[in-house]
Amino acid sequence: MPSTRELPMFPLGTVLFPGMPLRLHVFESRYRALVRDALAAGGEFGVVLIERGSEVGGGDTRFGVGTIARLADVAVLPDGRSLLLAMGTTRFRVGRWLPDRPYPYAEIDDLPDSPESGTATVLDATTSDTATIHTATIDTDAIERARRSLERVLALGAALGDHPAVAVPPTADSALAAFVLAGSAPLGPLDQQRVLEAGDPVARLTLVHVLLDECAEVLDHRLRGA
Repeated sequence: MPSTRELPMFPLGTVLFPGMPLRLHVFESRYRALVRDALAAGGEFGVVLIERGSEVGGGDTRFGVGTIARLADVAVLPDGRSLLLAMGTTRFRVGRWLPDRPYPYAEIDDLPDSPESGTATVLDATTSDTATIHTATIDTDAIERARRSLERVLALGAALGDHPAVAVPPTADSALAAFVLAGSAPLGPLDQQRVLEAGDPVARLTLVHVLLDECAEVLDHRLRGA
């Protein structure tokens, strides 16, 4: 697959991480066209976080680093709306925005991890396709520490009534560990974007651990003051 290519783009108010699912309700006519064109061309589109503006109507400002999404399931409703399930695969950087078709369209470049990293091959269970994710050596103890931080955050949030009690998902794959933890944590989209843009899995995991500890402190303060 070429490192530079053109791709339909779906700007959202949320961050999509590699290895994580994305569910969308598509109702705007331009994004209905995106779904049709993406299905006809291999089922991929790019997802970027909106920096300023709205998901609906256009006129938004977008971040330049995003994740390629691969369609796994599409349900077209009688009125033309669609319910989508897609999976995040690999990161990219927007080279330049192109004229709308009528949905956003961009020239993108693959964004691999830092050159000093190794590689890991990730299987997409929905399609049996594989994607190569570059990875540095991560201490399993570091993953476990970050997992415990997330467990604390989720427990505090449940105690405060922010959400029901939920379990931390498995993080056996070190290349995806930071993405899984960040995607499961109550982090804001700007913090999640920082995680997405971090240069390698070690940097991402370190950042996630810091963000989770900060989040736990805030929640603990709320709980003590409740």
